[in-house]
Amino acid sequence: MRRLLFLLTLLLAASARADAPVSPGPLTQDAFVGAITRELVSHFNLEGDLQLELLRPWASPASLARDWQVVITEYPSVATAAMLLRCRVLADGEPSSDLTITLRAALWRDAWSARQPLAHQATFDPSLLEVRRVDLFRDRDALPAAVGDASYLFVRAVQAGRIVTWRDIARRPLVKKGDMVEVSAAEGSLVISMKALALQSGAQGEAVTLRNLESRKDFTAFVIDENRVQVRF
Repeated sequence: MRRLLFLLTLLLAASARADAPVSPGPLTQDAFVGAITRELVSHFNLEGDLQLELLRPWASPASLARDWQVVITEYPSVATAAMLLRCRVLADGEPSSDLTITLRAALWRDAWSARQPLAHQATFDPSLLEVRRVDLFRDRDALPAAVGDASYLFVRAVQAGRIVTWRDIARRPLVKKGDMVEVSAAEGSLVISMKALALQSGAQGEAVTLRNLESRKDFTAFVIDENRVQVRF
């Protein structure tokens, strides 16, 4: 019985605290930085852990409020390691102050690093790589660890320990220049196929130029598989 009364007392006390009105308070630096972090992530559709540092000492608005809101009114053209932006602070829904702030930013995300030397034209193999945390604002070309499979190959050699970049890889071409490929074209239930000469290489989904060997006319088709393309109307 005593235990039941004790638990009931705790529940009543917790309910009273939940229903108690929030006292007005200042806008803290942590709350301000958290608000603009969320705004920047949403506006630029950033993937990763965005960390911001104010380059000037923080001065909280003079007023107190129960509900603080921060709205960025002027964004930089792109998100970078150094940003200047303007924002409006609302205190309980009413304008409190307009601020111009400068930031130092880092966008941390997992990226691929070469575990061992990678040869030119080698197939992309995650077992030859390792994950490293990098700042994508500093290493903008770093290849995120969420990207990469056997459909890619290395277009240049990569030394052990180096971060893999977008410039290091490309889609493996399924059609190669100079090869004879099978061309298909469909319209409704009618399907036509023929052979043609590839005038350029292409990976899956890419458009390539081909030549009809009978008419000697060039046309464009899309790569759908190994040595197979499709004409789309």
